[in-house]
Amino acid sequence: MAERRYYRVAEHLFSIEAPEEMLAPLTNYEPFRVWNTPSEVQFSLTIGIPPLDTEEKEHVYTDTSDEEMPRIEVYRVKQNWLFCIAISRDAPVCSRMLTTPDFRQAWLEIDTPQTTFAINNAAMLLYAFSTAHLQTLEMHAAVAVRQGKGYLFLGKSGTGKSTHARQWFKAFDDAWLLNDDNPVLRLYEQDGKSRVVVYGSPWSGKTPCYKNVSVEVGAIVKLAQAPHNEARRLRLPEAYAYMLSSASGLKVVPEVMDALYLTISRMIQTIPLYALECLPDTGAAEVCWKAVTETK
Repeated sequence: MAERRYYRVAEHLFSIEAPEEMLAPLTNYEPFRVWNTPSEVQFSLTIGIPPLDTEEKEHVYTDTSDEEMPRIEVYRVKQNWLFCIAISRDAPVCSRMLTTPDFRQAWLEIDTPQTTFAINNAAMLLYAFSTAHLQTLEMHAAVAVRQGKGYLFLGKSGTGKSTHARQWFKAFDDAWLLNDDNPVLRLYEQDGKSRVVVYGSPWSGKTPCYKNVSVEVGAIVKLAQAPHNEARRLRLPEAYAYMLSSASGLKVVPEVMDALYLTISRMIQTIPLYALECLPDTGAAEVCWKAVTETK
C-alpha cells in the first residue's frame, strides 16, 4: 500500500509517495522528515506509472559529463519533461521520471532492484530544478564546519574533496562534517545585507552524513591536486565559473538557468572563494584555514 511522507530540506518542503517497502530503506531522509501534514509542498514525487504515454518523446539533451555519475537523458513529452536515468554512462536506463513543466509534480517508474538509487536521483533533480528560483543551489561539494562556519570544498569527482575534509578533522579537533557530497546553499537578503547559509541534505554520496543542520558559510574553496600546499583568493569571474560547474541545474531550461546565474552572481559577492592547490595532508588543511580566516 502506498504512503506519502513529507520532508523539509533547507526550509523547502517536498513529499514522496511510494509503497512502504520502498520508503523503509530511505533512512537518509528520516532526519528531515516532517510529521505533521503540510498544506503545500515545493514538489511531490509519486512512485508509479506516469500518467502520459512517454513513447512519443523528443530527445533534448544527455548528460554524460562525469564518468562516475549517473547518465541522465532529457526528453520533452508534449509540454512535460521526461528524465531517463542510468546508474553509469554505459548502463541501461533503470528509471524514468515524468515531470510537469515547473517540476512541481513528478511520477517515477522504476525498473531496477536499486529503488533507493532511483528515488534519490529523482528527488535530487526535482529539488534542484524546483527551488532554483528561490535563491537555492544544490551543490556538488564536501562541507567541513569549524568555529560555527561552514567551508565548502569544490572539485570534480576524484579531486579529493572528501580527502581534504578528512584532513581538517585530523588537523583540528573542533572540525566536523556537515555533508560529503550534496549540501544545499541558500542566499538570504534583508535590510540591504546578504548572507549565505549551507544546509545538510539527505544526499551525501559514499559517506553517510545526513544532518539536518545549517550554518553560515565562511568560504568556498576550489581544490586541485598539486605537489605543494598553496591558497589564493579567486577573482569574481573565476569564482563564478567554479560555482556554476558545481551547482546542479538544467541547461536546456532558460528559467532554471537564469535563476541559477543570478543566485551565483549574488553569492560570490557575499562570500569569499579561494583556489587551493594541495597535497592530501594536514598541512593542506592548515594552509586552507589560514587563507579563509585571514583579514579580508
